[in-house]
Amino acid sequence: MIIKGGIVYDPANGIFGEEMDICIENGRIAEDAGGEVIDARGLLVMPGGVDAHSHIAGPKLNTGRIMRPDDSRMGTEPRTRVCRPSTGYTVPNCYAIGYRYARLGYTTAFEAATPIIEARHTHEELEEIPIVDKGALTLFGSNWTVMECVRENDLGRLAAYVAWGLRAARGYGVKIVNPGGGEAWGFGSNVKSVHDPVPHFDVTPAQIIRALAEVNERLRLPHSIHLHFNNLGRPGNYTTAIETLELLKDIKPSRMRQVVHVAHMQFSAYGGTGWKDFESKASVIADYFNQTDHATMDLGQIIFGPATTMTADAPLEYANARIGHQKWSNHDIELEESSGVVPWVYMRKMPVNAVQWAIGLELALLTRDPWKVVMTTDHPNGGPFVNYPEIISLLMSREKREEEMKTLHEVVRSRSTLPSIEREMDWSEIVIMTRAAPARILGLEDKGHLGTGADADISIYSIKPDEIDPSKDHAKVKAGMSRAKYTIKGGVVVVRDGEVVAAPQGRTYWVDAAVPESEMDRMLSALKEKFERYYSIRMSNYMVQDAYLSNPFVVRAGVQPLKEVI
Repeated sequence: MIIKGGIVYDPANGIFGEEMDICIENGRIAEDAGGEVIDARGLLVMPGGVDAHSHIAGPKLNTGRIMRPDDSRMGTEPRTRVCRPSTGYTVPNCYAIGYRYARLGYTTAFEAATPIIEARHTHEELEEIPIVDKGALTLFGSNWTVMECVRENDLGRLAAYVAWGLRAARGYGVKIVNPGGGEAWGFGSNVKSVHDPVPHFDVTPAQIIRALAEVNERLRLPHSIHLHFNNLGRPGNYTTAIETLELLKDIKPSRMRQVVHVAHMQFSAYGGTGWKDFESKASVIADYFNQTDHATMDLGQIIFGPATTMTADAPLEYANARIGHQKWSNHDIELEESSGVVPWVYMRKMPVNAVQWAIGLELALLTRDPWKVVMTTDHPNGGPFVNYPEIISLLMSREKREEEMKTLHEVVRSRSTLPSIEREMDWSEIVIMTRAAPARILGLEDKGHLGTGADADISIYSIKPDEIDPSKDHAKVKAGMSRAKYTIKGGVVVVRDGEVVAAPQGRTYWVDAAVPESEMDRMLSALKEKFERYYSIRMSNYMVQDAYLSNPFVVRAGVQPLKEVI
């Protein structure tokens, strides 16, 4: 296949809007090729989109679907020759997730949080999501074995457990959510700061975060720790964010990437002493990222309208339910986590929501290096991912932002810096934030760029960069980015003129990390006893088996000397 004459943006390879041809052979970018020719003269061409943080699979999604029959009636689409029926808006069915990502030009999406014990369900749903490549991050932040290893300062055993946990869950990376808070919630409490001890374990969130970060580097995992801060969603929590990031400044990365990726930063950039004087502290957070190089973040941008919040931060969901007088699902996940689900609506005239909306945009626009910021809505917590074109048009047009602010509560002008920000992003910066940076942050070497040998995941949009001005033509930008003219996944055209024309099965990425035999044997001895005494499930019925992944892609990692974990 040859894509001829497109205006190509591939920042990872130093290409910033050049007219050129792209050749595809055997599902990868090649020097030469024959076969089908796609006429892309003058059109915007870029690598397929990569979503580094999205909630797309697992029991929490089904809980959200059960709690929201109203949502299932939104976004319904009938069966076609290629597609199964689609339902839902904030919690769409599995098929709709794959089709909608592909229509946007996205070809990869990672589930942001799954406990090991529920990983089988997560993979059952990932298997049903068509087209996109995917993976799932594994929760470790309130896990009993993790906290015991931290308390005993036994990083060798902790590394063995993380390696075993990733294999058991067929997981891709280490996710930490409100560390220690999930365990405290079992006693109706929460940890109040990074130095607040977790009940009955005598460890602090700071110790948990630091130990998992060190082990993450010891195992040479492709992705860094992926961190949801303590005190997320509370006024004044920007100090917790800065304090936590400072804990990790001196850790050396084992790969060419960050030491920590911060999830949905918008929810942790809050000032004020309460909701009455709630204000943005995005400028403080952005300044920190501008002055340091060990951290990256995704936005967690909110979208006005319905959302469904779901997180392993169970105390947060309890607070959300109380504040919003909403339905609430609470889930105790044995020795590993706790979680909750609460339906939500973000309103333009609600002062807090207006400032939250501004904070996400401020973080993107005030952080100078786009390689440190990934565009997300923390789907579906901040809103559905199908709204990414709206965010792109806001980032590229100050005029668009001004128009939107006129429809919001007036506090958006006094409690954020957004009205004073003149920056308008260009196409290269958008491609970095939605493709190149998330791929690099996740450690996906063959994605996010169009160099020879890369996956042939490509998006072509009915947008002519040489003819439109995104600053003024923001409506055309939003419309064009909403439905790709072509989405090519692994060398196969899956979307043509905005319609799904093929739905191949994507790959599932997971990391197989090896550790010294002695450490693994020592860890397993203690773990087997824990299963006998506390778990409601036998260890033999716990792990995700190979049969759960029909198209796996295994990334090798680990410490030396190596031994395959069992």
